Amino acid sequence: VFLGNGPSGICLSYLLSGYIPYFKKESLHPHPILQRKLEETPNVSILDQDLEYLSEGLEGRSHSPVALLFDTLQRPDTDFGGTAESVLTWWHEADRAIPHLVLGRNAPGGAWHSIEGSMVTLSRGEWMGLPDLPLKDWLKQKRRGLRNNRATAQDIAQYYQHYVMKKGLQKNFRCGTVVTSVRKVSAETIFNHSQKDLQENCDSLWNSNAKSTEVFQVDGFFKSVKGDKKPFSIYAENVVLATGTYDSPTWLGVKGENLSYVHHQLSALEEAVKNNSISIMSDPVLIVGAGLTAADAILFAHHCNIPVIHVFRRRVSDPGLIFNQLPKMMYPEYHKVHQMMKEQSAACAGPYECYVSLPEHHVLSFGKDKKCIFQDKNGYQKVYKVSMALVLTGSNPNLSFLPNNGIDLAMDSDQPVNPKRNPIDVDPFTYECTQEKGLYALGPLAGDNFVRFVQGGALAVASSLLKKANKNPP
Repeated sequence: VFLGNGPSGICLSYLLSGYIPYFKKESLHPHPILQRKLEETPNVSILDQDLEYLSEGLEGRSHSPVALLFDTLQRPDTDFGGTAESVLTWWHEADRAIPHLVLGRNAPGGAWHSIEGSMVTLSRGEWMGLPDLPLKDWLKQKRRGLRNNRATAQDIAQYYQHYVMKKGLQKNFRCGTVVTSVRKVSAETIFNHSQKDLQENCDSLWNSNAKSTEVFQVDGFFKSVKGDKKPFSIYAENVVLATGTYDSPTWLGVKGENLSYVHHQLSALEEAVKNNSISIMSDPVLIVGAGLTAADAILFAHHCNIPVIHVFRRRVSDPGLIFNQLPKMMYPEYHKVHQMMKEQSAACAGPYECYVSLPEHHVLSFGKDKKCIFQDKNGYQKVYKVSMALVLTGSNPNLSFLPNNGIDLAMDSDQPVNPKRNPIDVDPFTYECTQEKGLYALGPLAGDNFVRFVQGGALAVASSLLKKANKNPP
């Protein structure tokens, strides 16, 4: 059972549906050592080879060796601006498929359906594609192109849905599901307490020798179109956590943050503009944060001529600021926001109307009268009246369905799981949780935050599950 139907879950479903990658004969990889390794056993699928051996010595923009391996096999020279074709060929071997279910709240594509459709992706468009169906080919069919080599969120969401249909994976997907609990139970308990029909189904899964083994019980409910909730319980030997990080926006933890004008998602601003509750004549919108979501909110407000006060803790020149890591040519709109942050501080008026930047400030409180108090690094305070506030300082995964919110699975088991600072501790070549055998973690939960790199995790999980199921050829 997989929890989450975003790119990680879709890619893993493809691999477990019997689609097996092999090195394409006569193809030439620009990495000579990897090429030599691939030529050693060309008739053995990548899933059945030693992933640690293949990925040894690879370097790139991910800390995961398997993520770098799968990425470079699909896009050999993409980091150097090249367009070399994948060195993989895909074969459908139905006898090697492993039965599985992919549970998700939304349509296939996960959080991509919750992002405003016209937003442009941070990653280059071709990096958003899934195995054996390049995004650019799909866009060509739609007579669409990539803007600045990047795609819109709406394109990506539609592409992921199309991928599931095109590859015939829809039978594995259950959308509209909410998982409330995942816990280990003994197979014996299920045998003793289950109804006869469940027992008949179980006999094929666990023979009498396996009665003492533990399995996972996944509880939750299906939401119907009418809004009815139908509960379910599923038993599985392996569970894959691929729920991403979009669920739970980070709160500042300051006084008044629960007031009705304080929001934690960009969609609140879009909604307010749509229903005319804020306009060019309103008090400024407060935007807190210095990441890309905050930048998207500033661009959206700027486009609608809505005044903005922008508060963030870092210095504008801080190398850790995402804007200082993005090439200007490829990301002109984010470069513009960075320029505004630099040139339009409250201390000195700049060329941009309707925007004030307050670097190295933090929010002390939100007042009921919509007056917000900020403090700078020297302890001086400022008060601004606003029309609404958007706290866009990142988000955390919601793992409330796991015992102790999944904290015991993290690298630092005293702190909550966080994709950047404290991901789930997994084996780098199987992505199985080191603290809980049979439980796997993919994507942001395991520290892989870009679509191009989450797919290596899916390769690692598929390889591990095929070994467990004894479906690896000799």
